[in-house]
Amino acid sequence: MRLLHTADWHLGQTFHQFERGYEHQRFLDWLLETLAAEEIDALLIAGDIFDNTNPSAVAQRQLYRFLAAAKQRLPRLDIVIIAGNHDSGGRLEAPVPLLEGFDITVIGHTTRDPAGAVELNRLVIPLHDSDGAIAAWCLAIPFLRPGDVPRVAIDGDPYLQGIKALYQQTMEWAVNRQKPGQAIIALGHCHMTGGQLSEESERRILIGGSEALPVSLFDPAMTYVALGHLHRAQRVGGQERVRYSGSPLPMSFAEIHYPHQVIRVDLEGGLLREIKPISIPRFVELLRVPAQPAPPNEVLDQLAALDLADAPLETQPYLEARVLFNSPESGLRTRIEAALDGKPVRFARIESNYRIETGRPGADNPQSLDELERLQPDEIFKKLHLQQYSTEPSSDLLEAFRELLLAPDEEANP
Repeated sequence: MRLLHTADWHLGQTFHQFERGYEHQRFLDWLLETLAAEEIDALLIAGDIFDNTNPSAVAQRQLYRFLAAAKQRLPRLDIVIIAGNHDSGGRLEAPVPLLEGFDITVIGHTTRDPAGAVELNRLVIPLHDSDGAIAAWCLAIPFLRPGDVPRVAIDGDPYLQGIKALYQQTMEWAVNRQKPGQAIIALGHCHMTGGQLSEESERRILIGGSEALPVSLFDPAMTYVALGHLHRAQRVGGQERVRYSGSPLPMSFAEIHYPHQVIRVDLEGGLLREIKPISIPRFVELLRVPAQPAPPNEVLDQLAALDLADAPLETQPYLEARVLFNSPESGLRTRIEAALDGKPVRFARIESNYRIETGRPGADNPQSLDELERLQPDEIFKKLHLQQYSTEPSSDLLEAFRELLLAPDEEANP
């Protein structure tokens, strides 16, 4: 049996005010051809289908036209979709009565039986090989919010313990139905401990990284674990079988060199035979000028010297100007736009960097406003402590700071 693992499409995303419908459509067209060329039996989409919980009609049409085209091209193809943290689970599941008739499974959230227990049966999906026989069972676990997980009476964070319990329970459900020669595949949308985040496009969900899950969550009997949420394609915990496919398009200029891909997974007799990343073409280029931040006049000179081939607007590259300031400078955007006037490029943003005063830790490394904006409060606290006292705060002091952040505002809530 052959699977294809993809995630984090973010249909409907705009890239610094520019619509990306053309790029997304090119990706979906490429994906359709890849499914056929690679003779895929099951397509697993691990969440963040849309960029937000209220996607545009255009973005929704792109998804459903792709699904219709995929089933028309490959009638036996199993498709399993789970919701990510950017998706509305209810919106994704709205067309389920129609999609079920095409062997398309969508899991947006968990449901409960009259006794209040999570209904595990709808989270375990059979996957069929080219002959129509069940070759694998897929544990389809969407992004889990506190109300989605089982209630567990054990020590520790009830949310994290509930996530672990749900994966264990669905695994047991699948094992009870598994026959010799059938694999068990986990499909999830979560942040794993040690996972490498994109520098700009993906942020931690909770403060302090407490949402991160250990790779030990996944039972050794799981043949492959297909994850979504982090945009950088990567293995997790050093395990070949546990992977993020990454996003198909660069979601920020920081991802300019990421190996965007989908992952082909070959199974044989219930065992993992081969994992093969398949590179996705770059449909629209990203330009960072200059390669390293430089003073405004140097940046303007390089922009004026750009020599680019003419191209339709939708295929013109996005451009980021990387400027190193000694002090704020008004009117620079207008000057950059004038330098780029008539050039076939879409000016997306200025990356503003400021020199740090010498004589302090980190003075030799210019800090951009975007980098500062991405910092969590505890990270800012650690940087300030290091700058003031030349040492990082103790674990006790850092924990006290985090408790202060999470404490209710007594003045606002008397």
